[in-house]
Amino acid sequence: MGVLFDRFKKRFDVWEGRAAAVSAEVLKSPRVLEPSGTVLSAVMRGKARADRTLQGVWSAIGLPNRRDQERTLRLLSVLERKVIDLEEKLEDANDALRRQR
Repeated sequence: MGVLFDRFKKRFDVWEGRAAAVSAEVLKSPRVLEPSGTVLSAVMRGKARADRTLQGVWSAIGLPNRRDQERTLRLLSVLERKVIDLEEKLEDANDALRRQR
């Protein structure tokens, strides 16, 4: 069983090397790159248009869109940092009071 697998593996490695070389050459070709780039650009423009439309729908319904959620998350992070800082200051003040007594 091991000998058969070793033979298969060697042949597969040879095939994979040739296939990689051919596919790399094909993918670097302007005949492939230019149409692929055009399609990708069109898809991304469509996605941006759909995102703007969806954002407008969410806003019209009164639901938070992605930008609103990101802004809220940033504010929550700032508040969390401030609470942690205040807790540390309170702990330091309590320690100072204990030392004075």
